[in-house]
Amino acid sequence: MSDQQQGTSRPDAERRTRASKVGVVVSDKMNKTAIVAVERMVKHREYKRIVRRTSKFFAHDETNQAHVGDQVEIVETRPLSRNKRWRVSRIISRATGKVREAEMEAGS
Repeated sequence: MSDQQQGTSRPDAERRTRASKVGVVVSDKMNKTAIVAVERMVKHREYKRIVRRTSKFFAHDETNQAHVGDQVEIVETRPLSRNKRWRVSRIISRATGKVREAEMEAGS
């Protein structure tokens, strides 16, 4: 039987590219999970103006390195839990000092 008939994983040549998005971490309170807000611009159907839309994604963060305010890239992955279908692939930029200080004071 071939690989496709048995249901095993596909070779790299046939695997589709995974979707990726860039957003800002809005919550990191859960263990190994970060909530990432991704903004997109869409044209309003009636008023023809550009409107900002925000979507929140639960992303897996294995090392708990992403913190509130960090800009991160997330990539699509297999379902890891009821809500998690994304994984933090890299941290693009860290949060500014004021956001980090406020977070530290709130935690103390």
